[in-house]
This record gives sequence, C-alpha cells and structure tokens, in this order.
Amino acid sequence: MAWHLASKFGYDVASNLGDLMSNLSIAAANAILTDNFAPWVLASGIKAEALGADGAQLRIPFAPQLCRVGGILCGQALLTGADTAMVIALAAKSGAFRPCTTVDLTINYMRPITGTDALLEAVVMRLGKTLAFCTCELRAAGDGKRAAFSTGTYAFPA
Repeated sequence: MAWHLASKFGYDVASNLGDLMSNLSIAAANAILTDNFAPWVLASGIKAEALGADGAQLRIPFAPQLCRVGGILCGQALLTGADTAMVIALAAKSGAFRPCTTVDLTINYMRPITGTDALLEAVVMRLGKTLAFCTCELRAAGDGKRAAFSTGTYAFPA
C-alpha cells in the first residue's frame, strides 16, 4: 500500500495522514461504494484502502472470476476499477459523494497483473463546478511498476 500514493500525498502509510487527509473516512468511502455502485462492480471486491486530500487508493482482490486465460486480471475489471477509483477520489477531494457521470474514460495497458491483487491510485487533477478530470495508475500488489494508467472526465449534473 505504500507505493506511489504515499509519496504523492506526502505521508508514510504507517503514520497519521495529518493535514493531507481527506475529510472523508475510509469507512465512508466504502459506504459510497456500497450505496452507489452497481452490484456487479461490488462483486469485484473493490475496496478503498487510503484517502488523501485529492485522491484515493483502492484494491481489487485477485479472484479467478475476474481473470482471463493464465490468471491475468481482465481489462474489463481493471477499467471498471479505475473508473470507480476516480469517483472515490472525487468524493475524497469534495469531502462527500457527488453524483456524477463519466464523460470520457480511457485506459492504456502496459503489462499484465497476474495472480495478485490490483492496486489503483486515483488522483483528481482538476475539480470544477461542472467537470472534473482525474488520472488513475494501476499496479500489481507488491510491484512498483505501472501495469496500466487511465484518465477520466466526469460531469456533475445541475
């Protein structure tokens, strides 16, 4: 869990998050998942693990039902996870869940995640009144190398 998120938000995972902590708790972030995301998204086991002032780290636990041939976590699960992580990052930045819709979502796969959990680090690049822009980096648990990166644009209904 201590990979890029810790350096991005300037804290040691073992320490208190201090001034860079989101007003949103991890329990509240996981409640947002339960209350607002489709059952098939929740079936991936995705959970929030860390929150910062402008981002969030989530984990998708390794599960055979999320894999393609060879125990590789499938792209559909990873893209869904990235989209979900960016919405939780928006909630962390806002201090609460704000209904939004995905306007644009892209992902670039660079290496497979095989036989292990996926860690997703989402960061809000810009939070405007009607649009928000985010990025998400995906890594295999225990590996500092990026496996994929995603960008998302979100609209907030009036």
